[in-house]
Amino acid sequence: MIDLRELIETINRKYDSRPLPPPLRMPIEEFLPGEEIETAFGRHYETEKLWEHHRHHGSSDIGALASLPHDLLSATGFESPSVSPQKWAFLDTETTGLSGSLSTCAFLVGVGSIAADGFRVRQFFMRSYNEEASQLDALFRYLKNFDVLITYNGASFDQPLLESRYRLHRAPSPFARLPHLDLLHSARRLWKLRFERCRLVDLENEVLGFERTGDIPGAMIPYVYFEYLRTKWIERLVPVFHHNALDILTLACLTGIVPNAFRDATLCTNGAELAGIARWLAEAGDPARALPLFKRAVEAGLTDDLLFRTLWDIAKLDPLAAPEIWTDLSASRNPYRVKALVELAKQAEHTGKDYAKALELTRSALALESSIDLEKRQQRLQKKLTPAPRPTRRTSSPRSPVSSAMAPASTTRRASARTARSAPEHF
Repeated sequence: MIDLRELIETINRKYDSRPLPPPLRMPIEEFLPGEEIETAFGRHYETEKLWEHHRHHGSSDIGALASLPHDLLSATGFESPSVSPQKWAFLDTETTGLSGSLSTCAFLVGVGSIAADGFRVRQFFMRSYNEEASQLDALFRYLKNFDVLITYNGASFDQPLLESRYRLHRAPSPFARLPHLDLLHSARRLWKLRFERCRLVDLENEVLGFERTGDIPGAMIPYVYFEYLRTKWIERLVPVFHHNALDILTLACLTGIVPNAFRDATLCTNGAELAGIARWLAEAGDPARALPLFKRAVEAGLTDDLLFRTLWDIAKLDPLAAPEIWTDLSASRNPYRVKALVELAKQAEHTGKDYAKALELTRSALALESSIDLEKRQQRLQKKLTPAPRPTRRTSSPRSPVSSAMAPASTTRRASARTARSAPEHF
């Protein structure tokens, strides 16, 4: 829907003959509420936005964020001490590119925090490149107020980018002491089986039910900032601040949802979500908790592809139910049909000692998919079913004179001695 809306807006702009209003040429401090901050390294601009505690972001209650459990983040496998939600820093950046080169910098850094009066987002903005040192210094001092860092894909992009900028300015990084939770990985575990994409804006729409209006596409943000550097036009830059603040608010709301789903799976009613949590638990080495969730996922309803995969996962964890599941999977067209036939062949060969049945199942699997391993299995089973040839009886034949003549002298002497002992004595 977002891509379609952008396409419609592009078409409307192309054929709209009305003149565009002149851009606003005014300093950002006269257009956005905030203040110019002076540090030991120069000046930069900061602005702050508050979402009051009685408001909602889609279906999420902003006021409920303050009452989240202190140990909530550990439910996703995040190793950190129990920390109050007021000490969580939600960080997101807007950058001059995605290449990660030395020329790429974060011209806008937003940090969200949970407060008693709601949710606050403080944004650190550099109006020109010579304000970066001041911006980074202020960010360093501000992050001292927090004990945990939470991002969305920040472990791969935002944090490494900011660390490189701190190194470039020969300044200490604030991230060395902050445990970092990248929520993207947990969100993918929970929702990748349910949704086609797990971008933050997609989850905002699908999970929270919030639809943005007047937002700017992320790919356009670097160009808008470069335009601002050249012209100081503020009109097109303001949506970037709005975009950044909404990303951080959505990140905070999803942080209240994703760990809770892993902590208490009874809150989930969607089959795909249950399967995602169960798969994560199985990979983490907790089959006792994973197996009931897999079965609940099947009962809740799954698409065909996901159903076949979930049944296969159940068979791996439940030996008693495995033969029946393999039989069902082997009887219909699905991605696990050959694997199911192989497992049934193994069971027939090793448990039932029914080599004929094992050979039949192996041939059925080979008819669906050619495999060197299957061909070797077929050959081995054929050998087991082929009776071994009976050995031929060897008959003794009298020695020929030639053989006797060719016998060793010692053998001849022993034979003569035996004959002499057996002969009667004559007087």
